[in-house]
Amino acid sequence: MTTPEASTPSRQPVPEPQRRRLLQAAATLPCWAVAGPAAAQATASPPPSPPPPAKAVLTARELQADLALLAELYDTLHAGLLRFQTEAQYHARVQALHQTFSRDLPLATAFRELSRFTAAVRCGHTYANFYNQRRSVQQALFAGRDKLPFTFTWLGPRMVVTGGTLARGTEVLAIDGMPVAEVLAQLLPLVRTDGHNDAKKLALLSVRGRDGWETFDIFFAQAFGSRSLFVLDLRLPDGSTRRQEVQAIGLEERRSAVPAPPAPTDATDATDATPPWQLRYEPDGSAVLTMGGWGLYNSRWDWQRWLNAALDEIAERRSLALVVDLRDNEGGLDCGDLILARCATRVLRDEGSERLVRYRRVPDALRAPLDTWDKSFFDWGDRVEPLAGAREGRGEDARWYRFVDSATARSIEPRGPRFAGALRVLTSSTNSSATFRFAQLVRQHRLGTLIGGATGGNQRGITGGGFFFVRLPETGLEVDLPLVGQYARADAPDAGIAPDVPVAPTVADIAAGRDPVLAAALRL
Repeated sequence: MTTPEASTPSRQPVPEPQRRRLLQAAATLPCWAVAGPAAAQATASPPPSPPPPAKAVLTARELQADLALLAELYDTLHAGLLRFQTEAQYHARVQALHQTFSRDLPLATAFRELSRFTAAVRCGHTYANFYNQRRSVQQALFAGRDKLPFTFTWLGPRMVVTGGTLARGTEVLAIDGMPVAEVLAQLLPLVRTDGHNDAKKLALLSVRGRDGWETFDIFFAQAFGSRSLFVLDLRLPDGSTRRQEVQAIGLEERRSAVPAPPAPTDATDATDATPPWQLRYEPDGSAVLTMGGWGLYNSRWDWQRWLNAALDEIAERRSLALVVDLRDNEGGLDCGDLILARCATRVLRDEGSERLVRYRRVPDALRAPLDTWDKSFFDWGDRVEPLAGAREGRGEDARWYRFVDSATARSIEPRGPRFAGALRVLTSSTNSSATFRFAQLVRQHRLGTLIGGATGGNQRGITGGGFFFVRLPETGLEVDLPLVGQYARADAPDAGIAPDVPVAPTVADIAAGRDPVLAAALRL
């Protein structure tokens, strides 16, 4: 198992802009792929001088110059660039965006089209990261008082209210006369996912009221225009329909209308008294461990001690079942390895995949716009070896390097006291990074039962384990660039991991506040 010392950035104080950037990257960064011990010494770079205000309009010269730079960086360094598209398709998309950028564009339009381009890579870690934009860009593009006054989830093409000013279980049929299925169809091409696992896009386009910036808010305003009033066609929980006008609200107003989560939303502030995870016991003795996030890279909380104590208690009580609820957890550190170690009877290895990069050393001419928390990402050195010709004939670039420790990097040894009951893992399409890998290991080693929805991520492989934050110099926009691919050695489905027991909530479940996924796990 990867040790915290080898995977966690230094806990020295980090300036707020850099700390938020590190946390956002870490929230979806699988611990298995962090470069090595050098990451333990990583600290954020000094804060830059105050940036200039965001430009309302970007010129064609600025847009095309930054696109040329980004295309060269992607072609040279991106681990997942050609995983789900051919080289010809990629270059055609570059040319299409070059044509779009042949005229001056409003900042919002440029951001939307850049997002369309990055989403076409079909890599869940490749996007113009909302949290990594300059504050002036965030204020200009994301902070308007133009948001729907309720939270909701997508059940396929159906938008169902989960909280806020409308009753739970209300179905939104149309917004300003446009059917929500059409709204969804126009937003999907802007949203990141791994491969063709579009259920992840639905998860990102759901509004839960807890994220700093909501994907739906940002792209709806950019695709359809910002507005202060919405006209909604609704189907109420009793089956009746009506048209209703609602005032747009700001992000903080929506948050105030949504019950606060029972734990800190910022894991850096967690303590044993207020942990971001919760453990409770059902009347039958089953333990339910709810883990809302594993993005604990910069946390001062000793999560290993807390989790080990919880697992000790569960084993001591001889609980018949341990239900691990990961449905709202995209990823972060490999916190689940401690759980797997308590369930295993032998060493667990992930022998079906390998860790790859597309370069050994970043060319000097490309370094200026790249920012990261670990300078070792600029030069992998002898940690990688050429993988000559191994992928030729499979529609992928043959220029790869493999980590020399790929075969041993992810091994989990049993440790006690062992949990001998039934492991049940609640999954959803949100699980697309470290939690995807956790579900994959549970399935691969038959350690438990997956219940709920199919995961995000992709069985063909995902990226992570090191990023560059590309600071485009002309436009001032930022795009994340993932460096390490964890890819299947053999052919695998272009899909997430299907649950052993599929359970999906209905509109009636949402209206009644029922949790059919947890109920199914407890019935087992």
